[in-house]
Amino acid sequence: MTTIGWVRHGNTDWNAVRRTQGQTDIPLNLTGRAQARALAERFKNESWDVVYTSDLSRARETAEIIAKALDVPLYADERLREMGFGRMEGTTEEDRIRMWGEEWRTLDLGLESEESMVRRGTEIVKEICLRHPRQRILIVSHGALITAMLSALVPDRGEREHLHNTSVTLIRKRDEEWVCDLFNCRRHLDAINL
Repeated sequence: MTTIGWVRHGNTDWNAVRRTQGQTDIPLNLTGRAQARALAERFKNESWDVVYTSDLSRARETAEIIAKALDVPLYADERLREMGFGRMEGTTEEDRIRMWGEEWRTLDLGLESEESMVRRGTEIVKEICLRHPRQRILIVSHGALITAMLSALVPDRGEREHLHNTSVTLIRKRDEEWVCDLFNCRRHLDAINL
């Protein structure tokens, strides 16, 4: 059976101040690199066949650390990028209120639609599953994309929750359906002092 381990990238300076990143290419910070190393250590005790990643540097560096530790192939694909947040990228909630007022959520700020993001995510997941049938695949991506893909693939999983940096969510294909075996797990971070 095919298993996908969804991994959110490590922490960045923009994550730390709650600045919307979207498709802006923000690198990992020191904390993010430590998180990725801790996750790679955890994965050394598990069996994985391949790593796929968003091409944005925060995800790609997280994936590179993991793939190197596991000595498995790594592939980057822009379809695994975060949702495009348009004019919101680079702003905090306070910035948005200052620039556009309390009702900023009602404005057209050029955000990518969830349907568009799920369409590109579904396309790459189908391709990955065809290339790696019955294998264990890690996909390093971003919070909004992973959350939307989990809702699309495992619709009965329940309410959406915030995904933590370097959290792991495991889904496996059973017949033609995906089931979620682990959600938003970050036990690997217990070993480091962040």
